Amino acid sequence: MDEEYTLIKSECLKSNTRNPIELIVSIMEKDYINIHGPEHHVLDGSCFLTAMHNAGVEFELDQALDEMIVRGKKMPGATCGQWGMCGSSASVGAALAIIHETGPLSNTQYYKDNLSYVSKALGKLADVGGPRCCKRNAFLSMLTAIDFVNERYGIALAKQEVECTFFDKNKQCIGMRCPFYKGVAND
Repeated sequence: MDEEYTLIKSECLKSNTRNPIELIVSIMEKDYINIHGPEHHVLDGSCFLTAMHNAGVEFELDQALDEMIVRGKKMPGATCGQWGMCGSSASVGAALAIIHETGPLSNTQYYKDNLSYVSKALGKLADVGGPRCCKRNAFLSMLTAIDFVNERYGIALAKQEVECTFFDKNKQCIGMRCPFYKGVAND
């Protein structure tokens, strides 16, 4: 495994939070996480898996994180602009598929649910628009997932208001158009 993925897994295994936003922000602040990059395709799903496990959903977290790394590493960077699909939403969708043990031949409600979640998350990202921001997309994907599992399965993950602290590192920050931007309105 690449070093950053090993470090992400280690942080997740140490965590006992049911708040995926709190966990993802704490890891985003690490120097091995770039402002944009395909490491989010592992990070986002891993934080969601960890919060779900800590909320009492039963699955083997260590193995699930290993599988998240395998799946997340398959997604190249820039999928948002080049494929029309955000790697963050796909990462959390992959996390749901890992928990639900679904695959391409599954014919269950979980298969439908996984796709439904990703569709909802991508809709939220599309409403905001571009250019890309892995932090903004992660927050939107995660907040959508928190609401989704609560509504669909009655799983109450902790949720908080998000205020982006990364905007000054993002040369393409959309400023006031971003729902998480709390910086100075100079744009």
